[in-house]
Amino acid sequence: MNWFQELLFGSGVGHSLMILALTIMLGILLGRVKIAGISLGATFILFVGILFGELGMKVDRSLLHFFQEFGLILFVFSIGLQVGPSFFSNFKKGGRTLNLLATLNVALAVVVTTVIYFLSGVPLQTMVGIMSGAITNTPGLGAAQQAYSEIVGVDDPSIGMGYAVAYPLGVVGIILSIILIRWIGRVNIKEEEAKLEEERSEEELSAIPISLQVTNPALFGHTVKSLTELLHGRKFVVSRIWKKATDEIHIATIDTVLSEGDRIFVITEQPHIDALIVTVGRKLHIDRKRWILEGSKYVSRKLVVTNREINGRTLKNLNLRALYGVNVTRIYRAGVEIVASPNFALQYGDRLNVVGSDAAIDSMEKIIGNSVKRLNEPNLVTIFLGIALGILVGSIPIMFPGIPQPVKLGLAGGPLVVAILIARFGYKLKLVAYTTTSANLILREMGISIFLACVGLNAGNGFVDTLVNNGGFVWVGYGLLITLIPLLVVGLLGRFVFKLNYLQLSGMMAGATTDPPALAYANSLSDSDAAAVGYATVYPLTMFLRVLAAQLVIIFLL
Repeated sequence: MNWFQELLFGSGVGHSLMILALTIMLGILLGRVKIAGISLGATFILFVGILFGELGMKVDRSLLHFFQEFGLILFVFSIGLQVGPSFFSNFKKGGRTLNLLATLNVALAVVVTTVIYFLSGVPLQTMVGIMSGAITNTPGLGAAQQAYSEIVGVDDPSIGMGYAVAYPLGVVGIILSIILIRWIGRVNIKEEEAKLEEERSEEELSAIPISLQVTNPALFGHTVKSLTELLHGRKFVVSRIWKKATDEIHIATIDTVLSEGDRIFVITEQPHIDALIVTVGRKLHIDRKRWILEGSKYVSRKLVVTNREINGRTLKNLNLRALYGVNVTRIYRAGVEIVASPNFALQYGDRLNVVGSDAAIDSMEKIIGNSVKRLNEPNLVTIFLGIALGILVGSIPIMFPGIPQPVKLGLAGGPLVVAILIARFGYKLKLVAYTTTSANLILREMGISIFLACVGLNAGNGFVDTLVNNGGFVWVGYGLLITLIPLLVVGLLGRFVFKLNYLQLSGMMAGATTDPPALAYANSLSDSDAAAVGYATVYPLTMFLRVLAAQLVIIFLL
């Protein structure tokens, strides 16, 4: 049995990989256990790693360091690919307020951490670990560890210890703050749902089909292109025209001539409906099925963009109407339905709603690709190119006035920024950033699992002694203050100053701490998706700021 003992407590690559695998496996199994409906999920991997470290199951330090950094890179890069397409659009309209409050939450957490650091005498690196655990932000932990290692030249396990000590009550504290805001504001969930539905009915921006009759003499004898120019800046697509003279339905093109009494089928958004009615004539109530007459040669189909050659090209540039006699009315991207417009740039994986004859759509299909099988093929060139560029960007020293040490985005921030940019603008360089949900999820979960296992194994030696004899229980209290104070301030501002809907506010509070268990709680309050939308709106910016803030605290105060 000496070989087995050597495998568990010895050294070498086989020993290191086995300990990592066992740590991750047991952590995931324990993470499925729920207490009062709340689970710590993958964070149990961290605690299993600490336990193994205390039991003397060591991993080679060079291998441990490599796996830790590589896991972190996989995690943050997959997050960047996921949130990149919506990162910049999230700042529009109500997203500005939510992101402002989330940014304030990050800043207040840094302020509270700094005050406690000066008053308590706890080492700075430990306080930054406590801060990352208190706001349940693992990439921030990785960024702090790397920043400290680059400045001092050695790793400090106390950063991981501080994180592990503060994390459990951090999860509880985030949910508690959401409950307290509900209690203070005397929130009625049913009323919040009703208000939300009312607001959405007024501001709905999804694709809406309407039927109109041409009664405006200014349009008689003019083309669809003239209507488009007349309503410049309005988002709409004239899909089909029902000619009064022949009582036949045709695909509308830019050269289709409008005549008195013609009926047109238009796809648009809520804010543009009134302008269309005033300009065209009057709104008709026609069943959508009647726009495809019995025996009609026109059909509606969905095609998937899988041809890399058209990645980034606009609908206007492809000239589909003129070349194939088809209309692209709607586009589905990342679960969002978008009204097609001439300047809309297609991306790999987009789903197009196309109207036309079978033959025309078949011809167009050869250009679009429409090979669902191709979507399952991983775009490894983009992924590894992005990681390489991310490491390069993260290694660039950035000098700020008054700071002796240059700031670096590091192995957490660099790949995150590059992944966001590639996901949003990569098509301009012909880079395919599309990854299936399952592929992105496995990259993300493998990355965070490997990272947490390494942090736990590194922090395990002396963790119990630190918790019992070196003030570890006091760290728990510090972490709870870092969790509650910023969230309560932001929650009260959001509710009473900005008058935010509580369901959306609860999602924002979960997103401002990048905490999935808190999001799960917020989602359980209502069948509405408002909490998930609030979480997704602030998550990308918050993740970026958390990574940056952890480094800046180390650089400024160390």
